[in-house]
This record gives sequence, C-alpha cells and structure tokens, in this order.
Amino acid sequence: MSATRSPFPPIADYGFLSDCHTGALVAPDGSVDWLCLPAFDSPGVFGNVLDRGAGSFRFGPNGINVPTARTYVPGTNVLMTTWHVPGGWLVVHDALVIGPRQGPDVVTPHTRPPADEDARHLLVRTVECLEGSAEIELVCEPAFDYGRVAATWSLDDGGHHADAAGASGTEFRLTTDMLIGIEGGTARARHVLAKGDRAFCAMSWAAGLAGPSDVAEASAHVEETVRFWRSWLARARIPDHRLRHPIERSALTIKGLTYMPTGATVAALTTSLPEAPGGERNWDYRYTWMRDTTFTLQALHYLNLDWEADEFMQFVADLEPNADGGLQIMYGIDGRRDLSESTRDELSGYEGASPVRLGNGAFDQHQNDVYGAVLDSVLLHTRRSEHLPRRLWPLVESQAAGAVAAWREPDQGIWEARGKPQHYVSSKLMGWVALDRAAKLAAIRDDAKLEKEWSAVADEIKADILAHGVSDRGVLRQHYDTDALDASTLLAPLFGFLPGTDERIRNTVKAISEELTENGFVLRYRTDETDDGLSGKEGTFLICSFWLVSALAATGDMDQATGLMERLLRIASPLGLYAEEFEVERARHLGNFPQAFSHLAMIQAAGRIILSDLRAELSL
Repeated sequence: MSATRSPFPPIADYGFLSDCHTGALVAPDGSVDWLCLPAFDSPGVFGNVLDRGAGSFRFGPNGINVPTARTYVPGTNVLMTTWHVPGGWLVVHDALVIGPRQGPDVVTPHTRPPADEDARHLLVRTVECLEGSAEIELVCEPAFDYGRVAATWSLDDGGHHADAAGASGTEFRLTTDMLIGIEGGTARARHVLAKGDRAFCAMSWAAGLAGPSDVAEASAHVEETVRFWRSWLARARIPDHRLRHPIERSALTIKGLTYMPTGATVAALTTSLPEAPGGERNWDYRYTWMRDTTFTLQALHYLNLDWEADEFMQFVADLEPNADGGLQIMYGIDGRRDLSESTRDELSGYEGASPVRLGNGAFDQHQNDVYGAVLDSVLLHTRRSEHLPRRLWPLVESQAAGAVAAWREPDQGIWEARGKPQHYVSSKLMGWVALDRAAKLAAIRDDAKLEKEWSAVADEIKADILAHGVSDRGVLRQHYDTDALDASTLLAPLFGFLPGTDERIRNTVKAISEELTENGFVLRYRTDETDDGLSGKEGTFLICSFWLVSALAATGDMDQATGLMERLLRIASPLGLYAEEFEVERARHLGNFPQAFSHLAMIQAAGRIILSDLRAELSL
C-alpha cells in the first residue's frame, strides 16, 4: 500500500446537499466535487470525486483549505462551514434551494401532484466575515458530460455574472457580487471581507437562468431552504430517545435522495465510488431498486411520513412491467426501463478505482426477490392507509403470479452476482414473502379463493427452504449448493419467516455475528466462497451490520444489539452520513455516498431498539 497521500478527500468527509431533484457533494475545502444537472441521473457538471480534472466549484478563503468546523444547520440539509484564517473568521452556508412553488416546473416536470415547495434549480453559497478580515475566492471550473467538455463562458459587461454552456444544451449562470474573470474554462473571483461584510455566489439552471441579484436575496434563499427542511422534519414522528438525532439525519438524507417530480428514491447520489480500493466493484446507484421499496415504506411509515410513502407507492404503480407482468429489479427515476451500462475509461476513478460506469448492467438480471419487495410494500401501505387502491390490485395479481412462476428457478440473488445463477435462500425467502403478503392482501379484498391459493404456495416455499436451505448445523445457507454464509439470510426474522425464538434463526444470527464479520462489522459474504463474477475483496456492508442489529433485537439479545448500534453510530461520517461499506483495515467508508439503503436499515434498527427500551420502561 502506497504511503502517498491521496489527492481525493475521504468519501466520508463530503457534505451532502439536495433539492430533491439533484444533489451535490461538498469537500471539506469548500469545493463542490459532484453535481449532475438538472437531475440526479443527468450528466455530471462537477465530477472531481471521480477524477481530479472532471470539474469543481470552490467557494472559501484564499489559501486555506482546512476548515475549523463543518455542520448542518440543525434539522436541515443546509451546510455551514466555519473557517479560521490568519486575521479573521468566516462562515459559509451552502444550499440547494427549495422554496415556495412559483408555477409549473419546466426544468424537471412533475408527474406527481406538486407540493407547496419545490426546487428553485439554484445552488446558493453565502459568506460572512465574523471577525477581522479575510480574502474569499471563487473558482468555478465546470467540465460538462462527466469531464469530457470544458465550459464555454460568456461574461456580462458588469462582470458580476457569467453564463457557462456545455454539452447537450446544458447551461447555467454564475452570479455573484464579486467581479468575475474568465481564465480558459474557469471563472474566478476574489474579494476581501472585513468584519460584518457578506458576499455570495449562486449557480442557476432554472428557466431563464434566474438567480439572486444581491447578498440579501441570496441569504433569503438559504433561509427559505432552512425553513423547508425544518418544516418537513417537524412532520416526522421521532421519539425522544438517545437515537433521535441519528434518525433525524437519516430521515433528512432519505428525503434528500428522493426525486420529487416522480416520488422515486435513488439508491445513492453517486456512481462508481468503489466498494474495493482500486478495484472494479464500481457501480452506478442513481436509480431506483424495487427491493428498496419495502425498506423505504417501512422507514417512511415508521416516521409518520405518509405523503412521501404514498408518492413512492404511486411511482411503483406507474412502472411499466416486463412482458410476463413482473417488474424489473430497478428503473430510472423517471420510470425508464433501459439502464444500459457504459464506461468512461478516460476518467481515473476515485483513487484509481476503474472503470467508471454510467448505467447499470444489472437492470435486466433475473432476481426473484423483487416480487416480495413489491408485495410487502403494498401490504404495509394498505394497512397504514386502511385502503387498497384499485390501481394497485393488478400489480398485486401480476407480482403474485410472477412469484408463483419463478420461485423454483435459480437467479442472481439480492446482491446481483454476475456469476452463475443459484438457488439463493434470500430469493426463496422473498418468494415466500411475496405469496404470504399476496394472501393477506387477498383477505383484505375478501377474495377467499386467491387467499387460499397463494397461502398454499407460501407454505410450499417455506417447506422447500427449510428442507434445502438449512445446513446440517441448523444455519440458513447462502444458496442450496453451499454451506457458505450470506448476510441476506438475516432478513428471515425481519420479514417474519420464522420467529426470533426459532433455533435456526438463533443459529443463523450467531453464525453471521461470529463468522461473517470483520472486527464486528458484517460482510455480505466471503468473496472467496462466492462466485459473484468479480475479483478482489470488498469492505463490510453497513446495511448488513444494521440488519444484524435488528436480527439481534428480534432474537432478544438487546445487549449485543445495542453495543453494535453504538459502534455503528461511532463510525458515521463527521456529518452523520453513511456510505455503502466500511473498510475495517483503514477505518474508512467505501462505495457510493450517501447510501439510502444504509440509512433505511439504520432507521429500522433504531426503531427496534427504541421499541425494546419502551417495553422495558412500561414493565417497570
């Protein structure tokens, strides 16, 4: 391992901004290193997180790169960075602006009913000098189409705004109260601030490229964004508990990864941040996975965010199925089916991890767990709303029929292995979930015939799993032809397949806790025991560690569950965020960031601990 310091900031050191249409990553030095316009899955304009020449936008003190403190304005996704510089103190606020709706959105049109607030398609950055004096600098160097196209700039006569244009008609306006100069493909400005002075800069890709005209208007945009996030969070039901603040941050992150125009949720903000240092396990996660539906609905309903839950469920109902009536494992945030994968070999990748991928080749894989994820979501949503919408019943029938037809077949499994299809236990488990939930939905609909039919298949699947999916030592296998462990079998108690008191569940949880961990954190599987079609080792998966917390709670081992939760809270990023993986050897986050699945599993695990604590209080 090279001792040379990486030019890339640690993944966990990035701050996350969102306007629920797109999102940005802000490095500690004040550089926006990731932003796609105008939507999460649009081509990148700033991509330095994947290549140090792929575009960035810095706003901060000249010559000082290490801030004194970084935090979110409490209860928001607005970033606040404090700087101590020779001779002074500065504070910078960064916000992707959300404010009162001002008419139809022509940039990213809505298919869902518009809310009272919406994105302004505007990134605003303000600075105030708190003490002394300091020189602030603006360096905006866009590289359109993931770094392929340098910006063509045009500067107005006054020097206070400049328009940048790039590939495929993408353009934005940079506005500031400082004087801008253009050097090649870079817009630059510097200004000395004294105590009490303020300045701003803003990027607009809104219709007409409208942006703030002065620092007062820019500050008002930041304040309205703060009000939006706090008002949104105030609607959430979060118990007064020591886990309250981590739950709040996870809730804000999940909302920030939601695409407001359709109700879809992206799996993560980024593409190709590596699961293995310098390796090939780099994927594009800016899409919606059907398996995320049930975890998303569980989290949203637990938090009492029923509007968001309904929006997501309606997005699922609108999706175009396959010819057999089943749903793909993932879709674009606009519902598109084709997510064909390509690579950008000219990009270095984060710390040399290549290739950089656009699109996701797993979109047309055969994964049998999708039926259970969708039907568990429909049942959860139906029970919560006390209403089974007419438009969802055809989805129930098609997903149940798909599960009946597919459950005996091998597939690629929950982890989208690119090796030989297998009879994965977690896929069979989700097949059971599909028919069990379908039967319960049929009962709600008063269809006794389908209830009986689907219950019988659910019983058949359960019997098959218990006959072929349990090893001689009473532990759930990864798949029928191996005794290898797989963290996805932790879902068995979480979906009610067997009670936490069942010996096979207790054996499985114990085996994973002791044998499928590194320093107590959980691996998906051992890469040397699993044909996933890829080389190299990967880090521990944070969602799997949170699943273990939930499974330990389900088996009644609250001391171990609480201990693991406390360790997971300690490895959160400085801003309370989680990537996909945690590399134990170097104590760092890996994979796409921030990762919705990690935060969803965190909320579920926290909910189980809070419930246990409440029960303990009531029994006193």
